[in-house]
Amino acid sequence: MKIAYIYPALNTIGGADRVITDKANYFAEHYGYEVYIITAHQGNHPLFFKLSDKVKHIDLDVNFNKQYHHTFFKRGFIYFKLLHQYKRKLSALLLSLKLDITITTISRDIDFLYKLKDGSKKIAEAHVSKEYVRNFHLLENKGFLYRAILKIWRQKLENAIRKFDRLVVLTDNDAAHWSKVREAVVIPNSTPFYPENFSDCSGNKIISVGRLYAQKGYDLLIYAWELVHKLHPGWTMHIYGNGEDKEKLQQLINSRNLNNSFFLEVPVTNIAEKYIESSFYVMSSRFEGFGMVLIEAMACGLPVISFDCPDGPSDIITDGEDGFLVENANIGKLADKICCLIDDKALRAKMGLTARENVKRYFPDVIMQKWIDLFETLNNESVKT
Repeated sequence: MKIAYIYPALNTIGGADRVITDKANYFAEHYGYEVYIITAHQGNHPLFFKLSDKVKHIDLDVNFNKQYHHTFFKRGFIYFKLLHQYKRKLSALLLSLKLDITITTISRDIDFLYKLKDGSKKIAEAHVSKEYVRNFHLLENKGFLYRAILKIWRQKLENAIRKFDRLVVLTDNDAAHWSKVREAVVIPNSTPFYPENFSDCSGNKIISVGRLYAQKGYDLLIYAWELVHKLHPGWTMHIYGNGEDKEKLQQLINSRNLNNSFFLEVPVTNIAEKYIESSFYVMSSRFEGFGMVLIEAMACGLPVISFDCPDGPSDIITDGEDGFLVENANIGKLADKICCLIDDKALRAKMGLTARENVKRYFPDVIMQKWIDLFETLNNESVKT
């Protein structure tokens, strides 16, 4: 079977980058599929996660970053010019590859991919919940013109999604969000590792992993940590990630006199080792598509604390058993649960072992079989038609 994933660029530590790379590697290595990853603007940026030699990476070299830092109308002109170039290149490539399955991550190709008569079945795969697809939510507070554009884009998105062969989402909650548009197939992400060694949860280090920008809510975590630090000055919080808010977050850390206990660390490729060095995980996101880092941490034997944000954490965490769910954006309650695990070493250890057992439902063999079943169903539909 020949399949391709279409994605903007695989050059960040983001969860979607890891998931796409892991799936492509798995299908090529374990099933012998002919797998392609097609990026729009990888350029000279290295792949952050290792891609199997059996997976073919093709970059279309359409640099959408050229549109930024211009006036509204000039940016629009540049964007649509680049989009035309992207459509032309992607269309020609797909027609030449003669794929069985083409998977889009609901990016710039969403408006035209389903129209291509290249013979492949088309899957739209959502990595964030419906409200936050393509960062549409960022336009809501920018004024009337942006809101008008947003309304049109949302309608176009929904019309396009209806015409794909399948829509795949990560959680039952997100499937419900899409229900008025079409029925969705729910396939969660799989854990990328399950190390033989795991944390004993005995240290005084707490970990979080993610891009440093507003979605991840690290400003909220800093305020919560200020409360925790007053009671537990010997503990430290470590966030592994980069992003546009790094300087702003560091200034907030400094202003709260937390620079000796709250650390912004650079991303690392050996993140499993960092989990194992820690005693539990905290996620402060305002929203998520799934929460890949939660299952990574649980696989390393860590209990996890998360805001009960849309969508993902409530699907992954069994509250009070392998971690805690906290009312979304409630800083005081987040601090309370962090203190709860700091105060009770035995509870941390018990929850960590339970987390490591519960996360087995996300093992690759379990999750990838769901994808294989979907591919085969679509392939059979092609044969019938």
